[in-house]
Amino acid sequence: MSNKVEQFLEKFIFNSRWLLAPFFLGLVISIALLFVKFAQELTHLTLHVVTTPESEIIIGILALIDITLVGSLLLMIIFSGYEIFVSKIDVGDHSDRPDWMGKVDFSGLKLKVIGAIVAISAIHLLRTFMEIPEEPTEANTEMLLWKVTIHMAFVLSGVFFALMDRIASGTTAH
Repeated sequence: MSNKVEQFLEKFIFNSRWLLAPFFLGLVISIALLFVKFAQELTHLTLHVVTTPESEIIIGILALIDITLVGSLLLMIIFSGYEIFVSKIDVGDHSDRPDWMGKVDFSGLKLKVIGAIVAISAIHLLRTFMEIPEEPTEANTEMLLWKVTIHMAFVLSGVFFALMDRIASGTTAH
């Protein structure tokens, strides 16, 4: 009797992983929402390219890059997270299957996420640098200092994540 209860409980716990599937579907919808914002920004840039100053076009392009990086990050999280926690994605030998798919473990996923966050933060910082007025106010300077500080916190977090993974990979398994 005890063995059957244990088997049922273990099977129930194992099957509970499917509760994560709707989260990944929600992230797929999020990519579609990002596409709408991307198309909106691209349309705006295209329609106003002639009358808009070069610096604003560059800032608009950086916004497109930013949206693309977030979309790529979401796709990476969807593929890797689904395969790590729910089930393997069986697309056979499809020629477009990304090389990294099925090879990224949880540790690698964390590093890729923090790397993408650092890249996104760097783009936001670059946009801020592009928008610095000729004579910055104290508020502008303080905001820039905070953005640089936050960006450096992301960079250091990435370095520490990588260092912790390297240390953990060098320890013997229990």
